[in-house]
Amino acid sequence: MSESRRQLLTIGVFCIILVVAILLAATAIISWGVFVPLVLALLGVWLLGLAAMRGTNPQKYERGSFSTAIMGFLLVGAGGAWYLFSYNWLYSVAVLLLVAAGTAIAAALRRK
Repeated sequence: MSESRRQLLTIGVFCIILVVAILLAATAIISWGVFVPLVLALLGVWLLGLAAMRGTNPQKYERGSFSTAIMGFLLVGAGGAWYLFSYNWLYSVAVLLLVAAGTAIAAALRRK
């Protein structure tokens, strides 16, 4: 799958994520204050899936699957920290530190 097809696929998935988040907020399942953190977290999950697709079939001049997975972890962590900030800011700090530690460990254990 070429990069342009993956970009088009990502745009489609982003639109589906927006529709799901809008429907959840419109039906009062989630509040509108949780809308952006939910979109960030779901987009991060998509990036993790995209990293798995890139890992099975890497292209020569594309972004690597490792960097895509790290971006996914960062987006999931940012969305989770933003959501947990409404409960207590210490939970947000804990999530951000956990994501930073996981990213550092993954980078240290990375093999070429």
